[in-house]
Amino acid sequence: MAMRYSWAFAVLLQPLILPDSLFSQTDFYQGKTVTVIASTAPGGTGDMRVKAVLPFLRKHILGNPTLVIEYMEGGGGRKAANYLFRNARPDGLTVGAMSSGVIGLQIMRESGVMYDIDKFIYLGAPETVGHQTIYTRKEIGLSNLEKLRARPGIRIGAQSVGHVSYVAGRFFAYFLDLKDPKFIAGYSAPEVDAALLRGELDARANAAVSVLRRNPDWLEKGLMDFHAIMEIPKGAKHPRLSHLPEIESFVKSDREKKLIALWRVFRLVGYPYVMPPGTPKERVDVLQEAMHKALKDPDFHREFQKLVGDEVEPVMPEELAKAIKDVPRDPEVIDLLKNFPAQVRCRRDRSVLFRP
Repeated sequence: MAMRYSWAFAVLLQPLILPDSLFSQTDFYQGKTVTVIASTAPGGTGDMRVKAVLPFLRKHILGNPTLVIEYMEGGGGRKAANYLFRNARPDGLTVGAMSSGVIGLQIMRESGVMYDIDKFIYLGAPETVGHQTIYTRKEIGLSNLEKLRARPGIRIGAQSVGHVSYVAGRFFAYFLDLKDPKFIAGYSAPEVDAALLRGELDARANAAVSVLRRNPDWLEKGLMDFHAIMEIPKGAKHPRLSHLPEIESFVKSDREKKLIALWRVFRLVGYPYVMPPGTPKERVDVLQEAMHKALKDPDFHREFQKLVGDEVEPVMPEELAKAIKDVPRDPEVIDLLKNFPAQVRCRRDRSVLFRP
């Protein structure tokens, strides 16, 4: 009988115990500040992605802490990822808003990578689709592919070597068979556009959503000539650029097809939100649940569309972790992609310059 009363007492007490556990997590984040390390520069589309997410992430975190952005652009995402992995305290108060390039940089064993993508803790990503396109200034008169291919020494601008826009520019230059293009790196995202307008550059590769959000007139009024697109994922037609030839239509071998396929996979992981290894599980659970709710919030979808100009195609925490775990790591294919820019220079006599 005593045991029965003890069991009954425990059952009656359980509802009181569970809320206390819940409240302890609320108490932890209430009044706290969570720093979001953004691997992008302020003002670009990457910044808009982060600014669209944060109000809704805060809304769904128990305790509604203050969220502040610390910009840490550099190295195609390496600077922010290295900091988060090596320096950030794993206390649940630091979150990384990473670029998609962070995954590919490690898989390809690039220099300067001091993080391990398999040890980060993943919270999710707001979108996966990331069509890339290449365009040139209207003033130089390259209105079709024949004229583009015939023009030697086209100056293609980008952020850092290894940045998504830089690699995309390399792909387009190679597969469109451009003649001795010059790659000029060292800009921030808004600076590439400014350099293009003042004639310092002739072309750039960019995310379709970025160019159409920041500069819709470039397409609508024909101020730039758009030449080709890379669909990510393959077969996902862009509503306004579906008339452009897709990059895979220019491949000449299975080897080249593998190059494009692997890079598409890198882009499909989206723009992941991560936490440092070793973050306490109970705090990870709170933030994963908050991100899960934020990414499904209808108001977030509307805000993301307004700020970024694209639809939300969320990847939930468990899906994102699995996608990264399943990224192809075939050494032969990775070496093929890793050495791709060097092969281009060898075959086409191309060079990389840096912004003065």
